[in-house]
Amino acid sequence: MTDKVFEKTITKQFEFDEDVASVFDDMLSRSIPFYKEMQRLTINFGLKFLKESDKVYDLGCSTASTLIELSKHSPFPLELIGIDNSEAMLQRARKKCKAFGVEVKLLNEDLHKANYDDAKLIISNYTLQFIRPLQREKLVKKIYNSLQKDGIFIFCEKVISSDKVLGKQYIDEYYEFKKRQGYSEFEISQKREALENVLIPYTEEENKNMILDAGFSHCETLFKWVNFATFIAIKK
Repeated sequence: MTDKVFEKTITKQFEFDEDVASVFDDMLSRSIPFYKEMQRLTINFGLKFLKESDKVYDLGCSTASTLIELSKHSPFPLELIGIDNSEAMLQRARKKCKAFGVEVKLLNEDLHKANYDDAKLIISNYTLQFIRPLQREKLVKKIYNSLQKDGIFIFCEKVISSDKVLGKQYIDEYYEFKKRQGYSEFEISQKREALENVLIPYTEEENKNMILDAGFSHCETLFKWVNFATFIAIKK
């Protein structure tokens, strides 16, 4: 379905409810530049560290697109687990997994309370940015503790610039991108308002420092387009 969530005047803050879940795949492809490329990098780099039967968790898995693609491209079976606190998202994830014949364990749980021990790969695509800073740092530490030795954490985030001039240019460039995807000025402004104080992005440097502070030995940017970035972190 086509994303028309913000064609009407908003009455609440952004949340991953039924309205959003029903159009989420379209929303992703039209709202995140190079989304498919970042997903491809996540899968390709992830597979280089994996072996048969390894556990892979996707935190905030939404409709399970990344896990489905990972399964399709993996030359060996993996134990795939998706965790999300939106039942509306998981309902669509279950239907997609069934349609593609992919076995994924889908859990409706709070990321702070869920168990994802013994993971070899943990994925988090545009999820940390929705978690309050203090809780975000605790979650990253939990991710580190849950990974096996030589495990990896691959995550995508919206980022901001520490420079005010560049920050304004980031916003302008992204605004033009969304207009090219067919979103109206009204839709763009409505979504921006709905996300106010809900999505809290860090700078690229702040994301890396948070990762290293949690104990990871290395964190690197795999891909970046203006204010969207994909990171890989390694636990030694």
